Amino acid sequence: MELSSAFDTILVDLAGGASILWLSLIGIIVIVWDIFRNDAPAVPWIAGASVVVALGYELYKVGDPSSTVFFSLIQTGGVASFVNIVILTSSFFSIVLSVPYLKGIQRSYGEIYALILFATSGMVMLGTANNMVTVFVGLETMSIALYILTGIVRSDEGALESALKYFLLGAFSTGFFLYGIALIYGATGTMYFTEMAIGYSASELRPLFWVGVALFLVGFMFKVGAVPFHMWTPDVYQGAPTPLAGFMATASKTAAFAALILVLYHGIGTVQLGGADWQLALSLVALVTVVVGNLLALTQDNVKRMLAYSSIAHAGYVLIALAAGTSAAYAGAVYYLLIYALMNIGAFGAISLLEWDGKEGRLQTLNSLAGIGFKKPLIGVTMGVFMFSLTGFPPLGGFFGKLAVFAPAIDAGLTWLAIVGVLASVFSGYYYLRVLYVFWMKPATEADPSVQSSSFPVSRSSSFVLVICAILLLVIGLVPGVRDLTLSFFTQGVYTALP
Repeated sequence: MELSSAFDTILVDLAGGASILWLSLIGIIVIVWDIFRNDAPAVPWIAGASVVVALGYELYKVGDPSSTVFFSLIQTGGVASFVNIVILTSSFFSIVLSVPYLKGIQRSYGEIYALILFATSGMVMLGTANNMVTVFVGLETMSIALYILTGIVRSDEGALESALKYFLLGAFSTGFFLYGIALIYGATGTMYFTEMAIGYSASELRPLFWVGVALFLVGFMFKVGAVPFHMWTPDVYQGAPTPLAGFMATASKTAAFAALILVLYHGIGTVQLGGADWQLALSLVALVTVVVGNLLALTQDNVKRMLAYSSIAHAGYVLIALAAGTSAAYAGAVYYLLIYALMNIGAFGAISLLEWDGKEGRLQTLNSLAGIGFKKPLIGVTMGVFMFSLTGFPPLGGFFGKLAVFAPAIDAGLTWLAIVGVLASVFSGYYYLRVLYVFWMKPATEADPSVQSSSFPVSRSSSFVLVICAILLLVIGLVPGVRDLTLSFFTQGVYTALP
């Protein structure tokens, strides 16, 4: 790394990392603004507008060839921009949903939007990393902000408990993650993904490398909520404010999986010896995650906990693709992350509009919402789209997303794993469609008295998010261009120019 050339490339570097720098700058402005104008109504508008600007920039860059900036620490253009689009879309929708929600629970804290911006900048850095140090910095920037957002409603003991669990388990997993990075560096002499294979071939400490990979993957499995590192997920999602839980379930998981895909595609996956071992390990983790996530979701009475276990199962679906380890599988996983984000932002957004317990939905049961579909048809209809898509019904996006991750697994010889994924998807229809049964088929007289007396106001901004997510799920699966775009990111020769 020759620092003397830093000034020669400063403009290119600033342009390549513009989204990270922009979001961080606006986050600082928002937090300072909030000091002098506490909880000012303009704060969410500034935060939302800044995310839209970054989103527009990444849409402009998505067609560019992949390259690196800041001494090859982060990637820009191509797949990096696509991942950023998913993260920024999730962030924007979460901000829009949070404004009326936080106003309704009388917690319109200005610092929430600054924390969302800081978390988003960390997610963008994580999802576009090309170096282990960048992965760690992005991961911790994201995680620290999410710890605080989980317990932001300080008067709720459930939120504080969830935040404490998240922080302690997250800190524990970070130890595994860092130790794994240290061992990988000790074995290969490099932190760059693209140089790992060369370092490994010249190394005399190859067993050390695979121990480091195992510890590194343990840290990542925690962040994506894979079994057996999933214990924090239901408690955190249940205790956090619902739109923020949706933000964590979508944007953070997209960033973590994107980073894992880049590590596998450029680094670990390029190492020949032992490759079958890490693929077998991922296959077993994917199998257990899919089965356990769906089984535990089946027993939940609280919709937020059900969606939490559902997100665990969907992490397993993505891991099925990663276990296949082919270019088509990585492309399918990136495509699935977009579909997954739209489904879960919409589902968490719909549930956030139906809270009546005064505890951010932590205590209310699904059956307490009996007949709510007739009372709030917009929520009922859009929730139907999200539930059917999560199940994998054609022609919704969820069907094509699962096709994109299961088909490459079959091509890679993991037919048994794909069959488990398909059977689990069929099985998941029970608890997803149960939501629609309660919404539309149970008589409203069986609803909780608080539900029968509440008007459940739905703001225009919240309606906009729900309708847009539902329409995109109806359309995106039928537009082959999106899937073709992700496939183009992983064709042979695309990354040959990466340092």
